Amino acid sequence: MNFAMHKQANPLLWKLDSIAVLSDEEKQALLDLPLTVKVFEADSDIVRDGDRPTECCLVLSGFVCRYKILPEGKRQIMGFYIPGDIPDLQSLHLNVMDHSISALVTSSIALIPHESLRHLLERHPGLAAALWRDTLIDAAMFREWMIGMGRRSAYQRIAHLLCELQVRLKAVGLAVRNGYDLPVTQNELGDALGLSTVHVNRVLQDLRSEGLIVLHGGTLHIPDLEELQAAGDFDPSYLHLKR
Repeated sequence: MNFAMHKQANPLLWKLDSIAVLSDEEKQALLDLPLTVKVFEADSDIVRDGDRPTECCLVLSGFVCRYKILPEGKRQIMGFYIPGDIPDLQSLHLNVMDHSISALVTSSIALIPHESLRHLLERHPGLAAALWRDTLIDAAMFREWMIGMGRRSAYQRIAHLLCELQVRLKAVGLAVRNGYDLPVTQNELGDALGLSTVHVNRVLQDLRSEGLIVLHGGTLHIPDLEELQAAGDFDPSYLHLKR
């Protein structure tokens, strides 16, 4: 079977193939998973803090975030998720959600029953290892974000995030060498990086004036990726991609 043709329909195949070696049997088992596809509009929650989900959410298209609302009403975004990601995979083992997951733009989400996923992992230990690796990489991204929030300047934080998204999107075929669609507002960037919208705007203007980015109509162009990586102190090794 030509599995490449299935990667757009089920980007989980593409995502796991970018971080692990999968057999044809394992790829077919992923394609055979029962999926219920739902469309979530922008700014709508897919799963909420305190929920007890019985399904995992696979992002098929769109852009998703993990976030927490603080008692005073402020929002902290703790991660951006793209097609191929399962941002609530931990719900297989942690019964109660301690944060929320929301669509930032209209997003297509495949709901995978926990029971089906557990059965798949019991039958295919190689896939269990691949998803465990994916979870560890997600933790590595959290560590990198913590370093950014604690020790990098606002300029470095934004440049670093733009580089991270470039590498992650390219790994699943959703970016070219020098850019990608970036459907994230300045307010959402601020909520993710601990910055005010005014500060985010100022940094983006600095990056533009230095010729490091061109941002227009939700599309990001990166004239020189190596220069932007240097500006953000970005080393992609924490993403642990095969390529």
